[in-house]
Amino acid sequence: MDIQFTGETLLPGKVGQFFIVLAFAAALLSTISYFFATRNKDLADKSWQRLGRIAFLTNLFSVIGIGVTLFYLILNHYNEYYYVYSHSSKTLPVYYIVSAFWEGQEGSFWLWAFWQAILGTILIWKARTWENGVMTVVAFSQVFLTSMLLGVQIFGERIGSSPFILLRDAVNLKDMAPVVFADAENYKNYLKFITDGRGLNPLLQNYWMVIHPPTLFLGFASMIVPFAYVITGLWQKRYKEWVKPAMPWALFAVMVLGTGIIMGSFWAYEALNFGGFWAWDPVENASLIPWLTLIGAVHVMIAFKNTGHAFFTSIALVLVSFILVLYASFLTRSGILGETSVHSFTDLGMFGHLILYNVVFLAIPVILIILRWKELPITNKDEETYSREFWMFIGALVVTVACIQVIFSTSVPVFNKAFGTNFAPPIDAIKYYNQWQAPFAILITMISGFSQFLKYKRTDTRKFYSSLVATLIIAIVVTAGFVYITNVYNNLIYILLSFSCMFAILSNARVLTQGFSGKGKLVGAAVAHIGFALLLVGALVAAATSKPVSINATNFIPVKDFEKVEKPGENMVLYKNEPKKMGRFTVTYTNDTTIAPNTYYTLNFKVIDEKTGKLKEDFNLNPRVQINEKMGLIASPDTKHYLTYDVYTHITSAPDKKDAHADSDAQSDEQNYKKPRVVTVSTGDTLHTSSGIITVKDLNFKPTAKSLALAQGDIAVGLPLEINLNGKIYKTEPIFLVKGNNTFDFARNIPELGLRLRFTKILPDQKKVELQVFEKPQQSKDWVVFKSIEFPYINLYWVGLIVMVIGFVISIIRRQKEIKSV
Repeated sequence: MDIQFTGETLLPGKVGQFFIVLAFAAALLSTISYFFATRNKDLADKSWQRLGRIAFLTNLFSVIGIGVTLFYLILNHYNEYYYVYSHSSKTLPVYYIVSAFWEGQEGSFWLWAFWQAILGTILIWKARTWENGVMTVVAFSQVFLTSMLLGVQIFGERIGSSPFILLRDAVNLKDMAPVVFADAENYKNYLKFITDGRGLNPLLQNYWMVIHPPTLFLGFASMIVPFAYVITGLWQKRYKEWVKPAMPWALFAVMVLGTGIIMGSFWAYEALNFGGFWAWDPVENASLIPWLTLIGAVHVMIAFKNTGHAFFTSIALVLVSFILVLYASFLTRSGILGETSVHSFTDLGMFGHLILYNVVFLAIPVILIILRWKELPITNKDEETYSREFWMFIGALVVTVACIQVIFSTSVPVFNKAFGTNFAPPIDAIKYYNQWQAPFAILITMISGFSQFLKYKRTDTRKFYSSLVATLIIAIVVTAGFVYITNVYNNLIYILLSFSCMFAILSNARVLTQGFSGKGKLVGAAVAHIGFALLLVGALVAAATSKPVSINATNFIPVKDFEKVEKPGENMVLYKNEPKKMGRFTVTYTNDTTIAPNTYYTLNFKVIDEKTGKLKEDFNLNPRVQINEKMGLIASPDTKHYLTYDVYTHITSAPDKKDAHADSDAQSDEQNYKKPRVVTVSTGDTLHTSSGIITVKDLNFKPTAKSLALAQGDIAVGLPLEINLNGKIYKTEPIFLVKGNNTFDFARNIPELGLRLRFTKILPDQKKVELQVFEKPQQSKDWVVFKSIEFPYINLYWVGLIVMVIGFVISIIRRQKEIKSV
């Protein structure tokens, strides 16, 4: 007998599921229609093309319908839907509700399908004679993307994962709360007990996550377009025509995907606490690789367009770029990176589905190339060494080899699963990849520089060298000054990379000045190259010279097991309203505000002129933390930006505010303390406590105290102790008394440190004494531990990104004008 559940709102889910099925069916119909339209020899008959268009626009309408329905459910917190329950909560502000929309696999697949539908619609409008072939490919890709949302069973196998599946169908409610849902009435009214969702991953609660995923997925989606043009060119034997219409799309994809990747590094810099902007995480690598290969593809496409050479390299890199997007999706969505990446998706049972998507879109170009091999316009003529196309080819080759190194290392979990091996991924990924990629970066920027002095087909070598020498000399001089100012002159690789970037900037600046004087064709490329070199040199200096400024000379943090997760020497403890010196700053923890689930700390930074006492700077930073049940302390930094450096500050340890209130009602003296530590010590021993380092001094056999009255035969011994808290010394002396056959002790309290010390026994055989150390719970005193890092010249990195995007925009406009002029 079916159970009638109470309080569920099922209609929106049914509407959403209808849109999913409709989107899938429409994409399939569009693919078939466009395929037959391509094969139709009667040019006057547009029936298949019209059907393909209608079907694709229906797909677009359906995809929008899915998105609107899902957003409605999330916004209104319909927790009877598993996706809503898993990714949102009522405490989230609206802008994070948007992030919750695409936090899960289903939402991100929807985002990808949405952008691909939009791009397909633009192609229907703009692709002209290429429409049928290109749209066959795009619609076919849309079939796969929408199938990822189906969530239906076919022959016992589940196809895709629907965002509209009900919570009670996705999980066993009786496992969630066995006692509660053992009652049949409670089970039917389960929504009464599920008052809120799990919420958004705290790491994603950042404004960059509102715009970073849409940008990244627009980049992924746009990679299908140049791929589709190449496939159509091979299919319809239009081997040389595809380059011109594909070029603006390739540039667009490079620009958008690159912007999305850098937005991700903004997010990492501003939201994550690993202290940087790029961690070579496998998920980051998975998005970087197709971007780099498409950059290589753009360069050889230009060479092919201008000379007719490098045809195969052009199509190969374009094809590989999109296939790598699919491979990246497999890596990040199949769950295979679960143990090596902190932000890959878990497996939703789509492992085989994702492999099929990869295999099909790999097989299509391979089959076409095999079938058309004898007809392909592959030239056997050797390129002139002194020609631009030769070095563009070499540059693309270097980029490809660099990508192979990254993809090989990133794919270690895949190799282990496929071949049963047990290779370990790099332990220090940042150091490992930096060592490998730095030489590639030097080569690429050098080629980017001196290829600007070359011409297509053939170059006058005398003019080449005479132009080159002056720029090289200037680059050497500028590099010398740069490495000295930025303090990277002590490492040969840093110097070489700085030089290659300076050379690239100067060489492209030369082209830029020529563009201003009328030769404007290469302006976009020159600007993009300058931006790329600035980005690289900014990343180099920031990463190589970043340093912690929250130096702790005691190398001790009074938090249990802190040293297991952080370096105590690079972190400082602040007690509320107790200023502490940090380099030129005086830092004070002045306030904290809890807006559930986050706690915002106000750290005041002052710079005071030590000679005059004049206040030179005064600002607050507000890093925040969230104590997450699953993930522990999640910290989001706050940063003070200067022109030449940033001071990046994040919380590395803080009390759980919920516990603080619970423990505030302690009654009497030792009840206010935690259970004491009982230790045996001798002179010179040290003890680490949460309130400082205790050092045991020589016993005092003539102790004095107001309440200590000694009679004949009484023996009193003092135990002098020094407690060092971040350089400040506190002294005390608990006393042990033997009176007749009885023993007594005089405990000593240090209220500022929350310490109580008792000298309770003398152990003459061991030449030691017994000490009892009472500590108050840390929550009894407001404190926080923070770390500040200085990132020099980080603005070069961000400026480089902006300049590079401007360069791409200029290039896209120029290529669009070329198409219109035909």
